[in-house]
Amino acid sequence: MRIVRLANFVMPRSGGLRTALRALGEGYVAAGHEPILIVPGEEHSDVTDAQGRVITLPGPVVPGTGGYRVLIHRRRLARLLDRLGPDRLEVSDRFTLRWTGRWARQRGIPAVMVSHESLAGLLRFAGPAGAACADLLNARSHRAYDQVLCTTAWAAAEFDRIGAGNLVRVPLGVDLDLFNPSRASAALRERYAAPGQVLLVHCGRLSAEKHPARSIEALIALRAEGVDAVLVVAGDGPLRPRLQEQARGHAVHFTEFVADRTAVAELLATADVVIAPGPIETFGLAALEALACGTPVVVSSASALPEVVGDAGAAVESEFAAGVRRVLARPVAERRRAARDRAERYSWPAAVAGFLAVHGAPVSAGVP
Repeated sequence: MRIVRLANFVMPRSGGLRTALRALGEGYVAAGHEPILIVPGEEHSDVTDAQGRVITLPGPVVPGTGGYRVLIHRRRLARLLDRLGPDRLEVSDRFTLRWTGRWARQRGIPAVMVSHESLAGLLRFAGPAGAACADLLNARSHRAYDQVLCTTAWAAAEFDRIGAGNLVRVPLGVDLDLFNPSRASAALRERYAAPGQVLLVHCGRLSAEKHPARSIEALIALRAEGVDAVLVVAGDGPLRPRLQEQARGHAVHFTEFVADRTAVAELLATADVVIAPGPIETFGLAALEALACGTPVVVSSASALPEVVGDAGAAVESEFAAGVRRVLARPVAERRRAARDRAERYSWPAAVAGFLAVHGAPVSAGVP
């Protein structure tokens, strides 16, 4: 089965969406299908690798996003889709690509929209007007596609509110071999923390919707309360200069962009606690990767992360320092075991099988 996938806002080097697209593509290939991914980029390219065929089309940068690009040339993309002749369409976007649902319906091609972001969350700042706008756009999205796939109940809530009857839920997964407690590194701990210090990690894009300043605020509050802690901020983004100014004079280390996934796993496994303060996360792959490494996570109670993290961390409204203290109060072995046990509920083979079931695609021996 040829599954053509479309996505916007895919960073060239990292990000949860990029990770998910790659893992799903590799799973589709292993299951005997033909995935083709189309994403925006700086220039055209057409390559094939472990995740299948990846076509990059030139797309403009969205101002103020720190480099995110979108696909906007409908005619060119429609011609490409006609040439590719998909059996199924999978669209990870509801902004410039919503029209592809109608394109697929006119040709009798089943189409699925995967909801990777919360419009209700993004427009929350606008108050009642923002909620009404989100409802209108979500109604258009669910009508444009045969099915809307959400990865958590939290993500599905904004569609449930408008009575969308074509929802399906399939959680994402984590590489349980790569992200593993065995990745903990004594050398890495020695680099960032003195003996006996608590090592906190914030791992993610440094952009406004992720609220990274909350992690620095938590570190400052903990130290003021007598907790000997240090914070490593791993990631890049438009807020980095402002965050570095905020952290000046405090025990905060900023790393360069970490492209090596093994290095990310080592950092997460070495940490005592990971902080994931984003309030509109619809799943939170970075938090799940931390859990797989045996590291508990403190998350925003406003996001989908409490649903993913469960009892393997702490969910707070704004007092992230209090959440860290709550986690640290548990015995080390107990909290690390709980984190790993929670992560083992999520695997990429299970996610791939779920996505393929939504497509009505058979799963071969390559995917359990």
